[in-house]
Amino acid sequence: MHRAEEILAEWDAKVARPVLRTPGEVQRDETIADLRKRLREATTRATQLQGKLDALATVTANLYYENLELKKKTSVQGQCRIAALPASGPWLEQLCRWDIH
Repeated sequence: MHRAEEILAEWDAKVARPVLRTPGEVQRDETIADLRKRLREATTRATQLQGKLDALATVTANLYYENLELKKKTSVQGQCRIAALPASGPWLEQLCRWDIH
């Protein structure tokens, strides 16, 4: 790193004026900078979404295995089977009266 500083200082001493860029080069560099910024933002967003997806997959897997264990317990204990409620019926009307959704 120290050697790089020496080389840069020597370069600065020999180059009396900054390198001028054409308007086209300036526009190109600004476009590149903007695209790099947008890429960083997109990468950050993708990383956040991947984290959420991983968390969702973990929760889904845990619920799946918990469900399997519950099914095993209910079948071993001889209890009633777990069944889904029908989409309509008196139970739904009761829930609506209690304002439970």
